[in-house]
Amino acid sequence: MKYIIEHMEEGFSEWVTLEYAQILRDVGNDNLLLTSLPEGTNDSDIPELLRKMGLKWTTKSLSDIPEAVPSWEPLQNGRVCLLDPRAELDLQPEDSKQFDYFVFGGILGDHPPRDRTKELNIAYPGLLVGRRLGDKQMTTDTAIRTTQLIIKDQKKFEDIKFIDYPEFRFSKKEATEMPFRYVLDSQGNPILPEGMLQLIKKDSQQSLDDLL
Repeated sequence: MKYIIEHMEEGFSEWVTLEYAQILRDVGNDNLLLTSLPEGTNDSDIPELLRKMGLKWTTKSLSDIPEAVPSWEPLQNGRVCLLDPRAELDLQPEDSKQFDYFVFGGILGDHPPRDRTKELNIAYPGLLVGRRLGDKQMTTDTAIRTTQLIIKDQKKFEDIKFIDYPEFRFSKKEATEMPFRYVLDSQGNPILPEGMLQLIKKDSQQSLDDLL
């Protein structure tokens, strides 16, 4: 399975970097590509962690995938799945036979959500077929993890164990609720990218300092 993220962020925040690093661990650097980075982007603009992990990226658009990654097959109309919170149909295990590529646009990690899928559908008319991953917002790494469970592991969406809006408590007076849905691990804990819990704590402390 090939995963494409249309990078719609301004640069690479710590949050985005940790998410992309975890996705690389989960799917492998041969199966992930960031597209549509700003013209003029060079290696020094990519976080060192992601460079060391072999992240593939390009300033090219989806339609120019073969030029960006010659080893990848051209994208064909109807064979590219856009994970879209507003799609009418949920992703199903049998969709593994229909799609070659799965496209994410940073579209599942915003709060409140932005209609970035509309931008992609307008940009690539006829290319993308929408599928939904339930009715709750997910971070991008969670969305790809869920897609893997459905497409690769052939697990039905309703059989995946999730937690919605988990609260992470760091002390009696310090806690942060995350406004997203996460996959649970075998111990019943939400799966986060490596280093994300520490970043959430740091951001929480910074917010408290700003208030004081």
